[in-house]
Amino acid sequence: MHTNRIERLEALIVNNPNDTFALFALAKEYEKQQKWNDVVQLFEKLLVVDDKYIGVYYHLAKTYEQLNEINKALNIYERGILEAQKLQDLHALSELKNAKMNLELEL
Repeated sequence: MHTNRIERLEALIVNNPNDTFALFALAKEYEKQQKWNDVVQLFEKLLVVDDKYIGVYYHLAKTYEQLNEINKALNIYERGILEAQKLQDLHALSELKNAKMNLELEL
């Protein structure tokens, strides 16, 4: 089932490489398969395409945590916090700050 979804999402991206929804959805499918390098690549591309796609900061930072790349995770949380402040997205701001704080407490 995942393969079919992955193939459809990959086809969407071939036709529209900057489709933010398809990039995010494909990264989440790869995440289910623990294809971490693909997940990181897609989330990073998504930030290049649209740095205001606020949810991706949380997911990318969590992926870096999964890979034990703590400095990269903290950097992404910080970038996301700054972007959420600019957008006045209080919900995302709260989630990003809490996730960053929890990670810092684990250090």
